[in-house]
Amino acid sequence: MFAPALEDALAEARDGIRKITENRAPATFDNTIVALETNGKMLDRVLSVFFNRAGTDANDVIKGLQREFSPKLSAYHSEVTLNSELFARIDALFEECDGLEPEAKRVLELYHRSFVRAGARLEGHDRDRLTSIMAELSKLGTEFSQNVQQDEEEWCMLLADDELAGLPDFVVSSTEAAAAERGETGRVVTLSRSLIVPFLESSHRRDLREKAYKAWVARGRNGDANDNRDIVRRILELRQERAKILGYESFSDFKLETEMAKTPETVRELLMAVWTPAKAQVERDAKELRALMYADGINGELEPWDWHFYAAKHQRETQDLDMAQIKPYLQLENIIEAAFDCAERLFGLKFKAADLPRPHKDAQIWEVEKNGRHMGVFIGDYFNRPSKRSGAWCSSFRSQSKVDGDVRPIVINVCNFAKPKKGQPALLTYDDARTLFHEFGHALHSLLSDVTYPRISGTSVARDFVELPSQLYEHWLSVPEILSKHARHAITGEAMPLELLEKLLSAENYGQGFATVEYVASALLDLHFHSGKTPKDPLASGREMLARIGMPSSISPRHDTTHFLHIFSSDGYSSGYYSYMWSEVMDADAFSAFEETGDPFDAEIAEKLEKWIYSAGGKEEAETLYLGFRGAMPNVSALLKQRGLVG
Repeated sequence: MFAPALEDALAEARDGIRKITENRAPATFDNTIVALETNGKMLDRVLSVFFNRAGTDANDVIKGLQREFSPKLSAYHSEVTLNSELFARIDALFEECDGLEPEAKRVLELYHRSFVRAGARLEGHDRDRLTSIMAELSKLGTEFSQNVQQDEEEWCMLLADDELAGLPDFVVSSTEAAAAERGETGRVVTLSRSLIVPFLESSHRRDLREKAYKAWVARGRNGDANDNRDIVRRILELRQERAKILGYESFSDFKLETEMAKTPETVRELLMAVWTPAKAQVERDAKELRALMYADGINGELEPWDWHFYAAKHQRETQDLDMAQIKPYLQLENIIEAAFDCAERLFGLKFKAADLPRPHKDAQIWEVEKNGRHMGVFIGDYFNRPSKRSGAWCSSFRSQSKVDGDVRPIVINVCNFAKPKKGQPALLTYDDARTLFHEFGHALHSLLSDVTYPRISGTSVARDFVELPSQLYEHWLSVPEILSKHARHAITGEAMPLELLEKLLSAENYGQGFATVEYVASALLDLHFHSGKTPKDPLASGREMLARIGMPSSISPRHDTTHFLHIFSSDGYSSGYYSYMWSEVMDADAFSAFEETGDPFDAEIAEKLEKWIYSAGGKEEAETLYLGFRGAMPNVSALLKQRGLVG
């Protein structure tokens, strides 16, 4: 089904490009740029359906098609961006674009820039070599992603009846559901973050925590057919060669040129400004956790598989807060309703369950309206399964645009929450709930999009700006009136007790030293790998870099190199993983606009937020959009204050 559909779609798209280039009339915005914007509709539809299936419910056939499709799609992309006749038309328009209205001019500038950065000015050997590089990178990215997914599918740890000490009922239930999902009986721990983290926080069996943790961080480097070490090295070599061909000193220099940060030096400055206070906090925390470990009669070093367990114990003892007490109040359906409630209060959106074909039996679908107008369709696919790749993300089956009719988006949020046993409620950790709000913020960026051209629709913005709408939306989860209304006990239906709610909110910054260090370590690894000559052994080089900055031995980077999907499955976040923190500097400042009014749903601020951030897409440079909303750019102190790393 997918293979012939792709062939037909590629043929149609190629025919559309041929018609543009064979047009003997002088290049105009309509016959060149608008024609490009409306070309390849069938290809977009086929790929959106296929890649959603590949990410959420893959099998051997789908994986084989991924490997088959990647070089074909790379070849098509190179054909378009290296088409000299097509670029000549774009270049001619770019030289005389002053008469265009602002949004059209912006789209033209983006097309011109992307063609130049894709090698449109190259000739001869360099042109051919770049085409080969892009094809190989596409193939390697697919292999990297599939290897990680295969490791996650294949590994699980069976738990005997005498190996459940310390596990709360919801964790035991999750292990039983995970076993059933895999066709097993009994209980298993898998490498899903929503299962393995609660296990690490609660299991009294240090040996089992060690086994699970080591499997978690070893994805992609087990010395078998799924090993990614050679792939990592080759990807880095090819990216550096690509940058050199295009005239840049390093891949980071190339990649960051179009982002808000602009240079590797600016990124490193931000990350180190946060690293120093975060590391100091971790050292203070580690001392206290080590004391708890010694009190349990365990001598030696505090290991990474100890941190979650003793941090949870420390929080119970110092803040009288057990996160296991919170979970019964965070039922999935209620947190979804909480996210919808905030969207209605802020932007007037209403969500109505829709009886439409679902991409998977676990998925849910809603029609989205605003003042009686259809705004789009939202899909939620929340539960982990072996056939789904790890992580959480937002993508679209269709983007908003108005260049060819009023096209409304179809948006999907994908998460990997632990699935409950049949007949039991789906319960989230507070971190899970935050993830749901985060991805829903991305969805709103697409659903509220109000631009003319697909090129700048929704989340089509600078990488270090795209996380602003998602991270900002997380703030509304912790608004007391939202939790008071929606955090209700899954069995009794009672609201979370005020005392427990206050403890939860006061503890929001608990563990920020750990969270910041594990994140910044990954961001620095990303920057290190892409900022110079490719090391012969990237893993060893990464370890040396982390040692130089004093990486604590009791913490591992949030994403170890061989399963760092953000930067190696595609070019998406390569040399750009820092963007979460860059955006957090803005989201901390942006939410303070509401706090300054005393109303987290202030109508005037919400209207500005929608106009300049959520509906604007990429119609202007990211900094211009933020200045339109807030009036000034923030600095890193806003982030340090938000994370509790000052004073």
